[in-house]
Amino acid sequence: MNIIGPDYLVFGVDDVAACCEYLDAFGLKPTDVTAAGGLFEALDGTGIIIRHKSDPSLPPPLPTSNMLRQQVYGVRSAEDLDAIEAELSRDRRVARLSDGSIELKDDHGFELKFQVTIRRELVMPAEKINAPGAPAQRRPNEIGVWEEMPALPRTLSHVVLFVPDIDIATRFYCDRLGFVITDTLTGAGPFLRPKANDDHHTLFFIRTPEYMKGCEHLAFHMGGPTELMVAGTRFVKKGYQSFWGPGRHKFGSNWFWYFNSPLGCHFEYDADMDKHDDSWIAREAPMGAEASQIVLFEMREKWAPTGGPPPGAKR
Repeated sequence: MNIIGPDYLVFGVDDVAACCEYLDAFGLKPTDVTAAGGLFEALDGTGIIIRHKSDPSLPPPLPTSNMLRQQVYGVRSAEDLDAIEAELSRDRRVARLSDGSIELKDDHGFELKFQVTIRRELVMPAEKINAPGAPAQRRPNEIGVWEEMPALPRTLSHVVLFVPDIDIATRFYCDRLGFVITDTLTGAGPFLRPKANDDHHTLFFIRTPEYMKGCEHLAFHMGGPTELMVAGTRFVKKGYQSFWGPGRHKFGSNWFWYFNSPLGCHFEYDADMDKHDDSWIAREAPMGAEASQIVLFEMREKWAPTGGPPPGAKR
């Protein structure tokens, strides 16, 4: 089963206008968006679909207050859809839609859809660095940062779910869909990658009570840590609230910056995630601050030495 990762995440929201404004400010491109909602795309076509929570076209809600309605996974080919249908129809209803995609529920009741991926291939440079002892990546007179530099989400990276039973969730995605555990935070849950994606993770579980079940956060890959910092700073300037970061995780090595959102979950910019193949041996560490990040910063107002002490400095 050549599952690539999430193409779309679908939400039923309370305030469509506020969510549209948020997603646009986050850097996603509105596509066929009306007052009823629509699709907001990253550069490769993956993204977020929002509708009002009362919209009858939405899949049914979770039995919690979470706004996530459906995870739409992309696969490489129609044959992969046939394989998923054959495997999962053994013990649950699998609906085949007119466009060839299939819909079903996982073992925790999350609505899933699988489709031949809509991802557009990206041909873009990564962030370049110059370091002593290594060949320069930027040419002479090529600057690394400027005020108007582009910093837009490139692709939908991963989703993190609150689930009441880690073992049930892991067995479904690993045993039935071929996901692989890359690392585990004991007391929280495992990081998973699907067969056709070498990112450290596209899915992570956190154990919670049943009443919290839903989406904790979702993330979009940026072109590098500088793009992440620039996009996050611009987002804060637009009035949106930083939740955690910026910083860099240990498992996955990805840079991160999380923000509160009106979609009932957190949104994350991430960058520079590890890649793995089947030779990787999964690690495990107790969940906690030391395992979660190797560095963590705090957003402050810009400052220059001529302007007095830095914001928040002790006098």
